[in-house]
Amino acid sequence: MHRGCVSDPRSTATDIAVLSQRIGNMRITAATPVGAKLRAGAGTPRIAPRHVVRAEEGLSYKAAGVDIEAGNELVKRIQKLNPSIGGFSGMVPFGDSFLVAGTDGVGTKLKLAFDLNKHDTVGIDLVAMSVNDIITSGARPMFFLDYFACGKLDVDTAEQVVKGIVDGCNESDCQLLGGETAEMPGFYADGEYDLAGFAVGSVKKDRVIDGSRIEAGDVIIGYKSSGVHSNGFSLVRKVIEKSGNSFDTAVEWSDKSLGHALLTPTRLYVKEVMSLIELVDVKGLVHITGGGFVENIPRVIPKGLGTRIQRGTWDIPPLFKWIQENGGIADSEMYLTFNMGIGMIAVMSRADADAALAAGVDAAVIGEVVEGSGVDIV
Repeated sequence: MHRGCVSDPRSTATDIAVLSQRIGNMRITAATPVGAKLRAGAGTPRIAPRHVVRAEEGLSYKAAGVDIEAGNELVKRIQKLNPSIGGFSGMVPFGDSFLVAGTDGVGTKLKLAFDLNKHDTVGIDLVAMSVNDIITSGARPMFFLDYFACGKLDVDTAEQVVKGIVDGCNESDCQLLGGETAEMPGFYADGEYDLAGFAVGSVKKDRVIDGSRIEAGDVIIGYKSSGVHSNGFSLVRKVIEKSGNSFDTAVEWSDKSLGHALLTPTRLYVKEVMSLIELVDVKGLVHITGGGFVENIPRVIPKGLGTRIQRGTWDIPPLFKWIQENGGIADSEMYLTFNMGIGMIAVMSRADADAALAAGVDAAVIGEVVEGSGVDIV
C-alpha cells in the first residue's frame, strides 16, 4: 500500500519505508472497483455545535476551552461561500447513484492515547467518525483514506494507529486505499500526532435517506453507543483535572481504569444500518456526535416537526453519570455535548418498529416525532 510523505528534508525516509512495509503486511479487505474519481470540491459538512452555557451550572464545553461562538461564526462564513453544506456528508451525482463523502478526526481523545501510550484503537475511532456519518444517507462505505501527521515518526506507534484503521475498515466492509504520512519536525510535541480520515460511499439515487418523508407519529429508535465515542473530550479532561482524578483512577463500573474506559473505541454502525435499511423503510438516520441530541436530531427533521425523547427508555451508562457528577455539569449541557449512551438514531413508521427492534443490537424506542420544533427531552 503506497503512502505519500510530506516531510522536512531532515526527516528519516527509512522510517517511512519501514512503516509502509508493515502496513502492507496487514490484512485489508479487497478493493471495490471505482469507475470515477470524486469531483474535487464535493461538499462535506462543517457543523459547529451550539451550546447554551450558564456559569452557575458548573463545568461546560466553553469552560473547557472550546470556543463555540467562534466555531459558529466560522460555519456562517463558510455557508456564505458554499450554501450547500450542512448535512452529515456531501454528495455528488455519479450515474444512477450518488457518491457520498465525509471527513473527520479523533479530536483530543488522542491526548488519552498519548498519556496511556495506547494507540491501537484510535484508528477505529477515526474510521467510525466518518463512515457513521456517510451511512446516514443510506450510503454503503466503499473506501477510506487517512492522514497521519507527527513531528518525529515513531514507526511502532504509527503501526499501531494504522492497525486500528485497518480493523475499522474491515469491520465496515470498507477498503483502506492509502494515506499520507507527514513528518514535520518542530510542528508537534514529542510523542504526539494528529489524525484525519476521509470516507467515500455510494447510494442509489432512489434509495437516499434524507428525512424528507418523516411525519408526526413516527418513532425514534436509538442504538446504544460504546461510550463517549470521540466527542467532548476537552470537557472530559477538564472534569478529570478539576475533580482531582486521573486516568489511572479505578471506577466501580468497569474492570478498566478510567482512562482505558474512556479510550473504548467509537461503535461502528455500518453493518446494523445496512441491514436495517434492507429490512424496513428508514426515513431518517442521525449520527449523535458533537452537539448531542439537541443539535443533531433536527438536522434530519422537516420544518414544522420536532421530537420528544423519553428519559428512562434506555440506560445511561455509568461513565456519563460519573462525568456529570464529578464535573457538576447540568443536564442541558450533557445532552448538548455527549451522546449519553445513544450513538445512532433511526426514524421510521411505528408499524416498522417491532421488526427493527427484533433485528437490532442494543436498540430501543426512545421517542417520537411530534408537531412543533426542536428536541424535547422529558
